Amino acid sequence: MIDLPAQFVGRMKNELGGEADEFFASYDLPAAKAIRVNTLKTTVERFKEISPFALQPVPWESSGFYVEDEKPGKTVLHAAGAYYVQEPSAMCAAPLLNARGGRVLDLCSAPGGKGTQLAQYMAGEGIIYLNEINFRRAKILSSNVERLGIKNAAVVCASPQTLALRAQGFFDKMLVDAPCSGEGMFKKEPNAVAEWSEENVKMCAARQSGILDCAAQMLAEGGTLVYSTCTFAREEDEGQIADFLQTHPEFCLTEEHKLMPHRVRGEGHYAALLKKCGDADSRREVSIRPVSPRADKKAEALFKDFASRCLSIGFERLHSVADRLYSLPEGYVDFGVQTLRAGIELGEISNGRFIPSHSLAMCLSPQQARFIELDQSTALSYLSGNTFPCGQTEGWAVASYLGFSLGWCKVSGGVAKNHLPKALRINN
Repeated sequence: MIDLPAQFVGRMKNELGGEADEFFASYDLPAAKAIRVNTLKTTVERFKEISPFALQPVPWESSGFYVEDEKPGKTVLHAAGAYYVQEPSAMCAAPLLNARGGRVLDLCSAPGGKGTQLAQYMAGEGIIYLNEINFRRAKILSSNVERLGIKNAAVVCASPQTLALRAQGFFDKMLVDAPCSGEGMFKKEPNAVAEWSEENVKMCAARQSGILDCAAQMLAEGGTLVYSTCTFAREEDEGQIADFLQTHPEFCLTEEHKLMPHRVRGEGHYAALLKKCGDADSRREVSIRPVSPRADKKAEALFKDFASRCLSIGFERLHSVADRLYSLPEGYVDFGVQTLRAGIELGEISNGRFIPSHSLAMCLSPQQARFIELDQSTALSYLSGNTFPCGQTEGWAVASYLGFSLGWCKVSGGVAKNHLPKALRINN
């Protein structure tokens, strides 16, 4: 068993009483692994037919499945964004929010498990902001949003305090997966054990309280908020919510769940659903105005020429930033914070030509562009950065596997030249 901190052992014995032995015995079991099918790109039914894994359902998420594979993130289908690797108990929070559109914020989003899960529920309706205070982690978040082909997302990098000042009462639904002492990560991350202390629990609780205060400011009247952690400490879970409700009487608790590793197959998670008083339908409209897209005329013309030859889908709300062209989500607001992604980056203008972006490729289906279907061996070779022979019509095309986009290639002289970004190439 993991060498658990003595103070943690004592606290859990007091908390669980007669269940404590069963709880500690769970640490002798291997960490549960799971994936979540990306329903923005496929159906659960189809994925079951093509899955490289044996699948067992996760009870609280209809698109979630336990897998036994040691490295489920090392497949072609993962690179294609067909699924997301996610700890199973962590999947319990997003379904509580019932995000079906509107203005949604995942306040502490990286690496993106819960935020991309929310985006799946939204199914392209409304707009979702995914925020991460750490820029390096925000880049990882943005890459996951891109891989999963999410069109209606904005990835931003700001502190909760900064965002709260600029988005008062703006969001209909929010998820706060707060930084925590990480007691549910002990099996997966040895550093979490080494870093645990009573002092760290108290520090995390204080930080969570500040984050929740910011969240309360940004949530509209009648809105809903899900608070979650991957820890078992009452100060960070039930106690945190109890304190929040005392200082924010405009909120009420509607649901509360605590998944424990000796009761469910997963490493543990806490989630609470809160509602803010008021009528969402009659709330005051905040005075923040969406961005009016403005596209450089030359860039727009070059893109439309490219689209007429290579795409069978149109893109609206075209917007230029320097030499890059974007399709902004409906209702997108620029809050004046660092923005890594807003909608879809369509491509860039280089030497008078339009060069399509990887972001564009990853949100396309076989019905929307010219796809070149590859077998598994050639797909792996493509993901490693190699060219491949191709007798199809010359020009831009999407390399694909089982109908899932992998990225762009450009056919010339019977060879498909590889345009997969170097940072995304894998070593076999």
